[in-house]
Amino acid sequence: MSDYYDVLGVPRNADEATLKRAYRKLAMEYHPDRNNGDRGAEAKFKELTEAYEALRDPKKRAVYDRYGEAGLKSRAGQASGYHAFDLSEALNIFMRDFGGFGGFEELFGGRSRGAGQHVDRRGNDLKAAVSLTLVEVATGTKKTLKYKVLVPCETCGGSGAKAGSSPRTCKTCGGSGELRRAQRSIFGQFVSVSPCPACTGEGHIITDPCPICRGDGRTRVDRTVSVDVPPGVSSSNYITLRDQGHAGARGGPAGDLVVMLEVEEHEQFQRHGDDLVYDLPLTFSQAALGAEVTVPTPYGEESVKVPSGTQPGTVLRLRGRGLPHLGAGSKGDLHVRIGIWTPERLTPEMEKLFRELAGHESEPPAGRAGRSFWDRMKDALGA
Repeated sequence: MSDYYDVLGVPRNADEATLKRAYRKLAMEYHPDRNNGDRGAEAKFKELTEAYEALRDPKKRAVYDRYGEAGLKSRAGQASGYHAFDLSEALNIFMRDFGGFGGFEELFGGRSRGAGQHVDRRGNDLKAAVSLTLVEVATGTKKTLKYKVLVPCETCGGSGAKAGSSPRTCKTCGGSGELRRAQRSIFGQFVSVSPCPACTGEGHIITDPCPICRGDGRTRVDRTVSVDVPPGVSSSNYITLRDQGHAGARGGPAGDLVVMLEVEEHEQFQRHGDDLVYDLPLTFSQAALGAEVTVPTPYGEESVKVPSGTQPGTVLRLRGRGLPHLGAGSKGDLHVRIGIWTPERLTPEMEKLFRELAGHESEPPAGRAGRSFWDRMKDALGA
C-alpha cells in the first residue's frame, strides 16, 4: 500500500482537522453510492478509510510514523487495534464521522482565512536510505546520517528580506493570501477561495530581498543526525524524524526526514518474517550416525544435536534465535534445514568403504520424496 499521507494528500504534520477534511473530500469522490458499484472506486474508498483511521488515532499514528504500515501489522500494531477494513466497516467509519454525505458548506467551499493570515509554506520532506545488516536488525543499532538540508537564513532570520527592510502587505489580497469569488448555483450562493496569484498565497511581497538567500529565507547546510533503529525492522519499514527536513520558505515550518531502511541480504540466512532459515550440510555418516555440530545465529554460534537417521530436508528448530518481533520482546525462530553433502571425488579407500556399504544397504522407503520445505517446517513446529 502507498504511504498513508500520500493516500490522503496531506503533509506529515497535518493536524486532525486537516486529516478529516482531506479524507471527507476524497471519500465523497470515491464513495460506492456515487460510483455505481465500481470496483476501483470501492477499493480506493477502503484504502482512504484505512489511512484516515490509522492517522486520526494518535497511538496508531505514532506507530505508523516510526515503523510504517508493517509496524501497525506487527504484534505491537495489532495490540493497538490495527486490522484491514472491509467495505461495510469503511462505510460505518464514514457514517460515524460525517453522518452520510453531511452538509454542503464543506463540499462547496470552506472557511476563509482572516486578513493577515498567510499560508505557512511547509518545507519539503527529505528521504534518505540507511543500510542495515541482519545482525544489526537482530540487536538494534544507532546510525549516523549526513545530508544536506535547507535551513532558515541567518542573515535575514528566515524572512527573505534584506536587513533594515521588511515585506510589504500584498495589495491584491490585502494580506489575506487568498482571493474569494462568489458563485450562484441551484443551492444558492457559494464562495470559492483560491491562493492570491500576486503573493502566491503568502499575504506579503518582498521588494528588497536578502542578498544571501535571494529572498527565499533559506540557505543550504550540512547536517548530521543520529538515527536509533529498533530491533526487528525490515526493508518495508521507515523512521520519520520530525522537523528534520527542509525549512519552509520565508519562515515556514520544516518538513520531516524520512529514513528508509534497507536490510542487506545475508549470505547464510534466509529471512521469512521474524524467522530465519539456515542450510546445514552434513556428511552421510553424520546424518546416519547422528552428530553434534555448531551453527551460526545472529547472536553467535550455538551447538545443535543431529539425531541419527536424519533425512535430507529435515528441519531442526532453535526457538528464539530468529529476529525480534518489531515493538515486542519476543523473537522468531532459527530453522536449521538439513542437506546431505556428497563428495564429488572419492579416494580409493572411501570408494572401497562405500562399495562395502552398498552391499548392506536396503531400498529407500517410498512416500517421503517430494515433500516441500514448508511441509517439513510444519513437522518441526509440531503442526
